[in-house]
Amino acid sequence: MSAKGEPGSEDLMAQVESAERRLGEAADAAKAAEERAAAEIRIIEADLERERLRAAEELEKLRREHAEALEKQRREHEDELKGERGAKERAITAAEARLAEIETQAEAAEKRVEAAERRAAGAEGTNADAEALAREAAAAWLRGQVETIRREAGRR
Repeated sequence: MSAKGEPGSEDLMAQVESAERRLGEAADAAKAAEERAAAEIRIIEADLERERLRAAEELEKLRREHAEALEKQRREHEDELKGERGAKERAITAAEARLAEIETQAEAAEKRVEAAERRAAGAEGTNADAEALAREAAAAWLRGQVETIRREAGRR
C-alpha cells in the first residue's frame, strides 16, 4: 500500500499541503498581528509618558503660580500693615502735638489764674481765700484734663 499509488493519497497530500500553507499563513498573520499590537503598545506607552510629563509640568507650573500668589498676598499684607503702622504713628504724633498745645495752654491758664488770684487777694481780702480755692480747683481740673488726654494718647 503505497501512498503515491492510491487515488485518495494525492487528495490527502493536497489537503495536507493546503493545511500547512494555511497554517503558515495563519502563523504569519498572527506574527504580523503580534508586531502591530507591540507597535501599538509602544505608541500608547510613549503617549502615556508624554502625558505624564505634561501633567508633571502643569503641576509644577501650578505650584509656582500658587507660591507666587502667596508671596504676593504676603507682600500686600505686609504693605497694609506698614500703612496701618504709619497711620498709627501719625495719629500718635498728632495727639502728642495736641497734648503739648493743651499743656502749654494749661500752663498759661495756671499763670493767669495765679495772677488773677494775686490781684483778687489784693482787691478783696475776705473773699480771697474762697476765690483762691476756686481757682486752685479750676487749675486742678485743667491738670486732670491734660492727664486724661495723655492717657488717651498713650493708648493710641
